[in-house]
Amino acid sequence: MKVKKRKFKEKLVDKYRLVILNDNTFEEKLSLNLTRLNVFVLAGFSVIALITLTTLLIALTPLREYIPGYSSTSLKKKTHYLTKKTDSLAEALQVNKKQLNSIRCVLMGDVFPEEIKSKGKDKGASNQEFDPIPTSKEDSLLRAEIAMEDKYNLLESNTNTTNFVLFPPVKGNISNHFDVKSKHYAVDVVVAENTPVKAVADGTVIFAEWTAQTGNVLIIEHSNHLISVYKHNATLGVVQGDLVKSGAVIAFSGNTGELTTGPHLHFEIWRDGYPLNPIDFINFKL
Repeated sequence: MKVKKRKFKEKLVDKYRLVILNDNTFEEKLSLNLTRLNVFVLAGFSVIALITLTTLLIALTPLREYIPGYSSTSLKKKTHYLTKKTDSLAEALQVNKKQLNSIRCVLMGDVFPEEIKSKGKDKGASNQEFDPIPTSKEDSLLRAEIAMEDKYNLLESNTNTTNFVLFPPVKGNISNHFDVKSKHYAVDVVVAENTPVKAVADGTVIFAEWTAQTGNVLIIEHSNHLISVYKHNATLGVVQGDLVKSGAVIAFSGNTGELTTGPHLHFEIWRDGYPLNPIDFINFKL
């Protein structure tokens, strides 16, 4: 007799009885009527629920940090901090570049002649445009000379509101005065070797190094965009970054550097990239 094969759909709905018995007394504890279809559906929902719970657990808890490909919270915070710090350093670098350029001008004695000439031309052009009186060649030369000299004055527009009180760095005779034409933007004060050199005002040391031409050089930045320079020192008493008070001893005079002509202090004052005549603000006489 040939047995007829049953279809798969019919097998799915076949009922089975799941019984749980006490092994000692054979007492029935639990009884369930099941089909293969019920088992498959229950197993499928269980797998989906397990996957969902696992995904939520990983996405909403710190456990995701231990899975490759996920960045930790601390790493994100550190990245954000480093990004802000990089921006701050970039801004500070631009400021330092401008400051170093000003220091270079002080050390090299440059006063931006191209800028002075261009401003002088603009000033001359404006005068010609609004001045109906014809000027001679001598008048033009005189005006140019006066305009050039004004570049080394203490910003005439601010003379009524600016009042500097500077402490004398040393006392002595001046052997070489401030002279724009010879590009000597300083005064040379003759003093005995190892004479204490003092700060002219409160400020911050921005340069304290040895140079071949001017020996031990000290540059201090003060308020009001003012910079004081001390050259040919025998020794320096401060380092870059130090805060100094007005009248504090910062160095000892000497005869160092290739350009020195004897024991003296080469002293300069600069403001906004332009040199000022120190004797206009300081009395060097004994």
